[in-house]
Amino acid sequence: MEIALWGASGTLGSRILMEALNRGHAVRAAVRDSQRLTHSDSRLDVIIADAMNPTEVAAAVAGTDALVSALGPSRGAPAEDLIRLNESLLAGVKATEVRRLVVVGGAGSLYVFPGQRLLDTPDFPAAWRPVAEAAATVLARFRQESELDWTIVSPPAWIAPGERTGRYRTNGDFLVVDADGKSHISAEDFAVAVMDEVEHPRFVRQRFTVGY
Repeated sequence: MEIALWGASGTLGSRILMEALNRGHAVRAAVRDSQRLTHSDSRLDVIIADAMNPTEVAAAVAGTDALVSALGPSRGAPAEDLIRLNESLLAGVKATEVRRLVVVGGAGSLYVFPGQRLLDTPDFPAAWRPVAEAAATVLARFRQESELDWTIVSPPAWIAPGERTGRYRTNGDFLVVDADGKSHISAEDFAVAVMDEVEHPRFVRQRFTVGY
């Protein structure tokens, strides 16, 4: 497959990039600053494009098999930028023949109990709430989308660089927790889950989450 990847220089995007390359896929990494992506591979094509510009998104995605996005708001940017950039991605992809879109979502909109989202729990950090609310708005927008074969992959409550074990469990809208009640996964295994979904779609026009 040839995959158009956005956010390839970030914590999650860089792991998705390596997972895709290690599986033998060609990757077209769209970045605003090529200096931030130093990895070199014969199957990696780095191009300059702005995710906020649908025309540039379309040019970057055209001819690929799928778009994968691990983008979030830039540091210091308003949380609403997350909504704008996802609208731009949707518009850009629709201008091409590509129909597969896999996007890294947020954890805050996942449910911990029926009727209670993670972002509504008392201990949810106030500083994280604006981005969590924006990600929930993005999810609601995607759920209205019937033209593209989209999937949103939400991380668990905690995610950080670590070991690639190749194992994970999935759920739909409820947080995945382990036997100790902890919701977590390594960034490497999150990338495994994302690429598994790209290669073998199971959650088309759905959101799912992962964890150990």
